[in-house]
Amino acid sequence: MAATYLDDIVAAHRAAACADRRDVDELVASALSSRSALHAPRGFARALARRAGAGRLGVVAEIKRRSPSKGVLVPELDAASVAAEYEHGGASCLSVLTDASFFGGSGADLVAARRSVSLPVLRKDFTVSPADIVDARAMGADAVLLIVAALGSDELREFVALAGRLGLDALVEVHDERELARAVEAGASLVGVNQRDLTTFEVDPERALRVARHLPAGMLAVAESGIAGAAEAACIAAAGFDAVLVGESLVRAADRVAATAALSAVRTSPRPSGAVAATGHRLMALRGHGGGPGAARGPGPDGAGPRRPVAPGELSGAP
Repeated sequence: MAATYLDDIVAAHRAAACADRRDVDELVASALSSRSALHAPRGFARALARRAGAGRLGVVAEIKRRSPSKGVLVPELDAASVAAEYEHGGASCLSVLTDASFFGGSGADLVAARRSVSLPVLRKDFTVSPADIVDARAMGADAVLLIVAALGSDELREFVALAGRLGLDALVEVHDERELARAVEAGASLVGVNQRDLTTFEVDPERALRVARHLPAGMLAVAESGIAGAAEAACIAAAGFDAVLVGESLVRAADRVAATAALSAVRTSPRPSGAVAATGHRLMALRGHGGGPGAARGPGPDGAGPRRPVAPGELSGAP
């Protein structure tokens, strides 16, 4: 199978982790013993759950300088100013890219953004070592990103547990049903479904809708990538997602406050039978893919229905 964009990025981060001469065990032990002296986490998952409980779609607004596919997004971006605009527009949380080599971010961006707002902040980076989680806590993050496709099963379980011990939430990112099964097995309670294809870097508009029908009851779910505006966000919400993570369209918006407010105004509701199929047709039409029968995978003969508990091994054979 051809290497994906993620392979190159993760390989670079693993090389950096190998070159890090700090003793990981000592680093973790020190962080755990001094946890009370660090910043008090603001509750990333709690903020999204509160928003969902109020019947509104949570918005995780992202601060992103550039991307491997699009290049520079905003020349001379000021992280603190952008964060304040997002908060003013009603964002529930922030996501801040701290990867320098591929996305032009830094820990300084996260620090500046968090200081300028009262919102919880996700450190958006490629976590490959316990040291990455400790560093996230030290720089002031309230949550870390764990990408299932980049981690072994033992690593994933270890990192989910360590994040919890350090008082951080873990947003566990999946791309399909099999990865969702691994997230469930690792103990994830907050998942992000990334609609971007790992091989082509293109957005698959059916991906979040396809995975949505397998989400366990009680699991917070965030749709990521390819959400350009309120109409698409409404379709995502109708499929059963609690929040959206939006980067490029917000950071490049002429009026970031208004763009964030439009997303924040989207309402959520319990997913009725057949919602995934109908939502898929609407979302495909919005993106110019037509629609009609077969445009999106439907929920099967039993309908989509409300979320139901999923046993850890249940999804292992999912297509």
